[in-house]
Amino acid sequence: MIDGFRKRQPGKFVHPAAHHVASHAVVSDHSKAAIQSPQTVSHNDQAAESASVTPKPKKRSFKEWLRARTKKQWIIFSVATGVVLIGGGVGAFALFHHSKPAPVAVTKPKPIVVVKPKPTTAASNLTGLQVDPAINQRPVTAIMIENSEDARPQSGLGQAGVVFEAVAEGGITRFVALFQDTAPAYIGPVRSVRPYYLQFLLGFDAPVAHVGGSPEGIADIGAWGAKDLDQFYNSGYYHRISSRYAPHNVYTSMAELNDLENKKGFATSKFTSLARKVEAPAKTPNATGIDFTISSADFNVHYDYDAPTNSYKRSEGGVPHMELNQDGSKIQIQPKVVVALVLNQGIEADDLHTSYDMIGSGPVYIFQDGIVASGSWHKASNNANLTFTDANGSALKLNPGQTWFTAVNSTGHVAYK
Repeated sequence: MIDGFRKRQPGKFVHPAAHHVASHAVVSDHSKAAIQSPQTVSHNDQAAESASVTPKPKKRSFKEWLRARTKKQWIIFSVATGVVLIGGGVGAFALFHHSKPAPVAVTKPKPIVVVKPKPTTAASNLTGLQVDPAINQRPVTAIMIENSEDARPQSGLGQAGVVFEAVAEGGITRFVALFQDTAPAYIGPVRSVRPYYLQFLLGFDAPVAHVGGSPEGIADIGAWGAKDLDQFYNSGYYHRISSRYAPHNVYTSMAELNDLENKKGFATSKFTSLARKVEAPAKTPNATGIDFTISSADFNVHYDYDAPTNSYKRSEGGVPHMELNQDGSKIQIQPKVVVALVLNQGIEADDLHTSYDMIGSGPVYIFQDGIVASGSWHKASNNANLTFTDANGSALKLNPGQTWFTAVNSTGHVAYK
């Protein structure tokens, strides 16, 4: 054909380039023949065309293909197949089995620690009341205070933490008042000491302020190792007031006595405190009026329970027992706890001064919260403090506040209603 395509058998065509190559080859082989007949040309063309067509290779099966592989090809094929399989497996694992992310360290917040403020108060060693903790480092100071009719009204007595009341001589009572929580500037009148007052105060490791004493009392100060603040040897720490005559006019102050204690090395007191409890006024008080028979009408004691303050208003000699302040004002003495100690009472060897058996035990009546509890008091030695138990042997504890002890010589001398 003119465009280089020559029609062959039906459905088969030869590219012009292939025809060109084939024709060139035929011409070269027959270059000696200048002109051939049409029939010859046609025959030659068909032969060249047949020679120029590469026969299509016969397709082989996969099994035949495998048999034809060499050993080297098998190794390459195996390695390639393994790589493909491993790679596919790894990819599939990575695709469907994601590795868990590394745990992230979580820092827990530190718990908030609430620091409780240190208590600003502590229970007083002497009274059980809440006080500045530094107060418990002070010494407990005992002061002998007179109770004759010429000594009334006393000063500073109502501010004492603990008071012991007993007969000094001739039926006349006297007090040993113990101070630690408070520091009155006007205390008196100060009088002489007796042995049983020493036994009371030794349980509190208290230095004692006094003006002389009975022969037995002075001897026992040295024998028992009491901390002595006798006015006879330390007059500069006491003074006499002009409104009263001697011997009822010796007064002192806590500032003066604390100064004397510091100079003598009596800077603190170490003792077992009285057992205290939480104040709990009774809903139905059963002891609102209390009477102690001590000696005579001038020295017998009466108390009236005051429910609003849960305390006891004190009277003696039939009248309210008042305290005289330095400014001339007066206030009724009103302890929180009233205790009757039943003690064996006698006379000293000089037949003048009273004595009590203070070491051992005996009956006790404790009035507080508007009610009464009876039991036993115990004191093991001079330096041991008092303890109290009920009929079952359980401890009887006292309310915080001023505690007033009175010595009576019989259970029959305690009455209440």
